[in-house]
Amino acid sequence: MPAEPQLSPMPKDWQRALAVVAHPDDLEYGAAAAIAEWTAAGREVSYLLVTRGEAGIDGLAPTECAGIREAEQRAGAALVGVRSVAFLDGHHDGTIEPGTALRRDLSAAIRRHRPELLITLNHHDTWGGVQWNTPDHRVVGRAVLDAAGDAGNRWIFPDLVDVHGLAPWNGVRWVAVAGSPHPTHAAEVGPGIDRAVASLAAHTTYIRGLRGADADPHGYARAFVEQHLRTGGERYRGRPATLFQLFPR
Repeated sequence: MPAEPQLSPMPKDWQRALAVVAHPDDLEYGAAAAIAEWTAAGREVSYLLVTRGEAGIDGLAPTECAGIREAEQRAGAALVGVRSVAFLDGHHDGTIEPGTALRRDLSAAIRRHRPELLITLNHHDTWGGVQWNTPDHRVVGRAVLDAAGDAGNRWIFPDLVDVHGLAPWNGVRWVAVAGSPHPTHAAEVGPGIDRAVASLAAHTTYIRGLRGADADPHGYARAFVEQHLRTGGERYRGRPATLFQLFPR
């Protein structure tokens, strides 16, 4: 079996990032520890959720679930230093459609936020084994990679300029994919771990919907986050780390 490629440290010469994922909790399960450390260092990170995760809890109707999950996402984001959290309209949990409508919405958001770094979740078919990835993750991750280029081309979605006054933004330098089975880069984490645990635990209703009414959200979050980061560290330098597949632009 060939040796795994050596991972490089994540770049640090950037100031603004936009994290775009399909559902509330996607970032808490993948990238929150790194985000906590980036915001603590003075970098600006904003969140954009394509849906409100309204189909995520079997025991709750989507209209009720959406409001709860939005509130839990805002609370979780605040715990890792993220103040800007937005949700798209017109895309539905579980049935996000690939195509130009999604790319246009993401391109508009990129032009508004003008990030140097885009962050998203695994767009590959699996998580590296036989566990199939969900359609929403695959669709959104691929759309983010495409929209990084769309945002800089004035002739793609020209109404963004003509009607909405959103000038093209060619400043995206990298797209970082968390949870990818093919990581290329790593961000070592330390002080951000406790904040990442608290951020995931903030999704109390969702965790109990998955694990049962008696589940301990904080204990579950602690076990998941520490194992995830420990596994990442084993592939990097032996210290806890969040891994990313980095696509330079």
